Amino acid sequence: MAWMASGLARSFNMPAIDIGVLRHRAPIIAGIGCASAAGTSFWRSSLTSFSNRSTPFACLGISTATSIKEAVKTDKAPAALGPYSQAIKANNTLFVSGVLGLIPETGKFVSDSVEEQTEQILKNMGEILKASGASYSSVVKTTIMLADLKDFKKVNEIYAKYFPAPAPARSTYQVAALPLDARIEIECIAAL
Repeated sequence: MAWMASGLARSFNMPAIDIGVLRHRAPIIAGIGCASAAGTSFWRSSLTSFSNRSTPFACLGISTATSIKEAVKTDKAPAALGPYSQAIKANNTLFVSGVLGLIPETGKFVSDSVEEQTEQILKNMGEILKASGASYSSVVKTTIMLADLKDFKKVNEIYAKYFPAPAPARSTYQVAALPLDARIEIECIAAL
């Protein structure tokens, strides 16, 4: 690691980083991968006084620490079909797993109709959103996966009833297959 730090410093004409100081002063640094052309002035100014800093340096990012990652579970929506959560709350964001048009009490599809599956999916999603303290209006992004892209217009008519303006950003794909031979699956991201 010391050779990386000194080589990095030489390539950007900066003083070498004292790894010993980093180990004792900033134990949360996992590596030195922040040397981009845009970040060189930051590094130059911060490295000269690095040993005098009272606060350890930390990179910002989404943490996977369990203290800020919380699973959302409700019996009012179908249970997960595998080793995943119905939704996860992390960093004021809700990530809802793909939802199928299953009736929560029976685990069976509401019908073979893409319209009825879409309606059931959005009801199920609404229950997951509610269980997490969110709503349709807090959804910022959805992804729709269709077994047949020809169902796009039918799905849009039902989907439009659930999301108030401004509608969330969205992607729609035709996929080769969906779990349990579903006609449609929808996932979403919401702000909390």
